[in-house]
Amino acid sequence: MASWNRCGSLMREARMSTSSLVLLLLLVCLLPVLEAVKVSPLIEKVNDHKDFKKLLRTRTNVLVLYTKTATSGDSHLKLLSDVAQTVKGQGTIAWVNCGDSEGRKLCKKVKVDPSSKRGGAELLHYKDGTFHTEYNRPATSKSMVAFLKDPSGPPLWEENPEAKDVAHIETEKDFRKLLKKEERPILIMFYAPWCGVCKRMQPIFQQAATETKGKYVLAGMNVHPAEFDGLKQEYDVKGYPTFCYFEKGKFLHHYENYGATAKDIADWIKNPQAPQPKTPEVPWSESDSPVFHLTDESFDVFLEEHPTALIMFYAPWCGHCKKMKPEYDEAAEVLNKGADSPGVLAAVDTTVHKAAGERFKISGFPTVKYFEKGEEKYTLPHLRSKDKIIEFMHNPQAPPPPEQSWEDKPSSVSHLGSEDFREALKKKKHALVMFYAPWCPHCKNAVPHFTAAAELFKEDRKIAYAAVDCTRGQNHELCKQESVEGYPTFNYYNYGKFVEKYNGDRGEAGFIGFMRSLRGRDQEKVVKRKEEL
Repeated sequence: MASWNRCGSLMREARMSTSSLVLLLLLVCLLPVLEAVKVSPLIEKVNDHKDFKKLLRTRTNVLVLYTKTATSGDSHLKLLSDVAQTVKGQGTIAWVNCGDSEGRKLCKKVKVDPSSKRGGAELLHYKDGTFHTEYNRPATSKSMVAFLKDPSGPPLWEENPEAKDVAHIETEKDFRKLLKKEERPILIMFYAPWCGVCKRMQPIFQQAATETKGKYVLAGMNVHPAEFDGLKQEYDVKGYPTFCYFEKGKFLHHYENYGATAKDIADWIKNPQAPQPKTPEVPWSESDSPVFHLTDESFDVFLEEHPTALIMFYAPWCGHCKKMKPEYDEAAEVLNKGADSPGVLAAVDTTVHKAAGERFKISGFPTVKYFEKGEEKYTLPHLRSKDKIIEFMHNPQAPPPPEQSWEDKPSSVSHLGSEDFREALKKKKHALVMFYAPWCPHCKNAVPHFTAAAELFKEDRKIAYAAVDCTRGQNHELCKQESVEGYPTFNYYNYGKFVEKYNGDRGEAGFIGFMRSLRGRDQEKVVKRKEEL
């Protein structure tokens, strides 16, 4: 009111002057008022309970600002206007003014009282039609956008108070500026939010940042988005995390101790050294191994000479093969050198000797097969230890019946491989793909929830829940192409094009909620088009 009185007196004085001055003063007086009520059209103003219920029924991801008065949420509304633009199509922002008569009724019905909150405003989130949580993360555009893109996901690293001494970099421009202006040495951690090793190393890295504060700069940067592909190529970022050390803007070394403590990092940065060159791994077939190593050419001759043989089909990159090798070598030390041995142990690298792998339909590694008189008799997935191998060779028995694979069980999940992956996804507007390995415990836990979600949407022809077994045949290469670095990995595709990684809840509700959110956006677009017509 005082501002209007002041404007009134100015305008009365202005009558003595020109009319143009009056117009100017009028604009000056009205401008703050106009600015105060300016709200993005993307923010939905709701004051009726029926409209509110309809909003929650038709939108799956809604952040609602409740305010004590029309102006008590001004700072929030300015920020939320920017957020609404960024999450357009992925989330909805609504505003309820509990200060007017209709809004007061609505707030009373939903039992919300923003007057009890600091600043007279409260932010509540609703997911799949029901209350989910109070928004209590930082009131910044970045945090709010991250929250609305994944309401059940973990907070951003920079939101952790214990990470206050880490320099959090958002853009390539900020990164270049840091290198140009910072005089102190810099160790930067390039990471991805979903990366397990990154999450494990973040507390260690932030502790090291605190311990070296003032003398060195420890920085973190999420470079997973495609916009940073050039930066990743420049600094040879092939996996996460990747640590790069800089002095006076120049890159000097990578830091590669992923099992480090905070003290290890602090000690290294005081005397940075280039990583020691890795000794090339000697191929198993060229090592001092008692196992008989076969080729496509020697395979049949070997079986003719050895009436009973156990053969391990493997790939050099396979982690489970590497784990089994010492056990297999030790068992071979006993069986291949014993005068009264019941049989011998052999191995074949099917990435080199492909004919043998194709002949015996090897689709996963390691695969262990038992041969008698040149004929394949058993496949033995349970033989992994020295003792079990020796025990079996002394008393060969048929293995227990294998557990039915996920792929063989009837379900609404589409099981894809390298041969049909692209073609199948091109036909689906929304596809959530689970890349997995049958032996992976986390995958096994996710399977029933993923299957249940697929069953719920089985009638929707635009939706697919698909799975790829990365251990089968050529699927390994497909999984590498799709940036699968651990199991399970969930990727979302739109008509065959990769959009984003799914990092939400791995329960049934998470998988269903994600797809409902996508379909909700589709529905919003249809309604909007109808309104425009």
